Amino acid sequence: MRIQEYTGQNRLHERIGPELSIAYATAKSRVPHFDRRLTFGVTAMPDSTNTSSGNAAPRLDIKQDNEHVFCFGNFRLLPARRLLLEGDKPLRLGSRALDILIALLERAGDLVTKDELMALVWPNTFVESANLTVHIAALRRGLGDGRDGNRFLINIPGRGYRFVAPVDVIRESSPSPPEAAAVPNAHNLPAHLTRLIGREDVVSAVAAQLCRSRFLTVVGPGGIGKTSAALAVAEKLIANYRDGTWLIDLAPVCDSLHVPAALASALGYDSRNQNTLAGVIATLRYKQMLLILDNCEHVVAAAADLVAGVLRGAPGVQVLATSREPLRTEGERIYRLPPLESPPAGHGISAEKALRFAAVQLFVERTAAALGEFVLDDADAPLVGDICRKLDGIPLAIEFAAARVNCFGIRGLAARLDDCMRLLTTGSRTKLPRQQTMRATLDWSYGLLTDVQQTVLRRLSIFSGEFSLRAAGAVASDESRASHEIVDHVTELVAKSLVATEADGDEPRLRLLQTTRVFALEKLVESGEFDAVVRRHAEYLRAQVPAQDKATFHGAPARCSPDIAIVATSATGSRRVSNSLSSRVAAPAPRIIA
Repeated sequence: MRIQEYTGQNRLHERIGPELSIAYATAKSRVPHFDRRLTFGVTAMPDSTNTSSGNAAPRLDIKQDNEHVFCFGNFRLLPARRLLLEGDKPLRLGSRALDILIALLERAGDLVTKDELMALVWPNTFVESANLTVHIAALRRGLGDGRDGNRFLINIPGRGYRFVAPVDVIRESSPSPPEAAAVPNAHNLPAHLTRLIGREDVVSAVAAQLCRSRFLTVVGPGGIGKTSAALAVAEKLIANYRDGTWLIDLAPVCDSLHVPAALASALGYDSRNQNTLAGVIATLRYKQMLLILDNCEHVVAAAADLVAGVLRGAPGVQVLATSREPLRTEGERIYRLPPLESPPAGHGISAEKALRFAAVQLFVERTAAALGEFVLDDADAPLVGDICRKLDGIPLAIEFAAARVNCFGIRGLAARLDDCMRLLTTGSRTKLPRQQTMRATLDWSYGLLTDVQQTVLRRLSIFSGEFSLRAAGAVASDESRASHEIVDHVTELVAKSLVATEADGDEPRLRLLQTTRVFALEKLVESGEFDAVVRRHAEYLRAQVPAQDKATFHGAPARCSPDIAIVATSATGSRRVSNSLSSRVAAPAPRIIA
């Protein structure tokens, strides 16, 4: 029999005090996952071992026979089971958004500052305030805040947030059978907001590899959809893990030292002791679960150390990571995520045939979402295919392009793609800043390179088509760096997903994706090296021409590379390149494998 005790609006908050209520909700909510036993009524004491953070939540010793349920609107939140119900159906929220909701409900009607929320959601970890904004937006979307007259939380500019809807607190001694059955497998995976397109084979392949390997890293350039693919794999395998599937998003982590704390926070483990990683590994020792380490590239060494420790100390745990480069630790299998397939070049493709390609499907679906309605016809099908192909099938770039159809139309968009850095700027406001424009995405990757790697990438942008390692060494080298040194740096850029490679012939063929090349060529012009690199490029190409044909190139070395419209010796070359960079970047070029 179900027994309910209505304790009145916000009575739980009044009973245990505003200073402790947030910590209570968090500690209580995490009990089921790690079998912690707490005793109610003991005064909360701060952790004496923690001297690094003055705003860490105090520990609570709680014994609670009944589970408190927060009721608001059409929703019920069961914090002990981390379950949010809309009516009788579970509503999927990411773990960070759910932590924020628990904190706001515990102090419904009161202002909860940004600092308090960030200390709760990312304890003992420094993150940028933009991350809080992202998860607040996800929470609002999940609750339908602002739709149909519903208003649950408001922002107090510069200060924090307040939950403004009426809240009742119910104490239940035994949940009803329908609710008990509604509890899903333990996980903190976010709900899907859009359909995953063209990745069915990828999801199946990665899932199959995880069945044979304990550690797999999905690798690819920024915007190719690594996170989406990894989450789809985790969804597919969620029933395989007794102790759950857990997402650890490393994107907000600014310091490698905080990587273990991010893992501990996602799992509900107290990260305030001095040896966080050892404590987490001890907790995981007898668990059977899947950890998804997302966005490892900026803390790759620390992530590798963490994975190595977990794999050694917790034999029942598997790890699925995403990164722009491999973690390079023992036992790692690598899955390089390919771009979405685009139609081949050529005229006359019909809408029906174009829609067989995943890149076109994505473009059409995102355009329809932006415009309210969009149907691809035979007249526009070749142009859409060309757009997707020029964007190299990168999902994030395609989504950015689709968002601009309302401004330029299909034909106008196709005509402006040469200036893709200015064009691809309409990202979701709720995403991290580096995912809101294509330039920001590439800036993030560029900023993770060493100075020498940045220089080599800039110089490689002079190749508008495919090139060999030998060509890269000749063109990107200078007096201070020999050709063989350049080759080493090029291979590093390949590993970091900034240079694409195909090894189906006698010699690997390299190229820069179009968006990467436009970005890097802009950096080359800004560096002041453009003229010198053009000259080396022309000299290298001229050296590859048979002696009897060299007279053809005498006095006009720039003809060796039709994509460069300026003679290398022009004193005003860089200025003219800066003024018309985009049109030259997209010009056709010969295939040269020298």
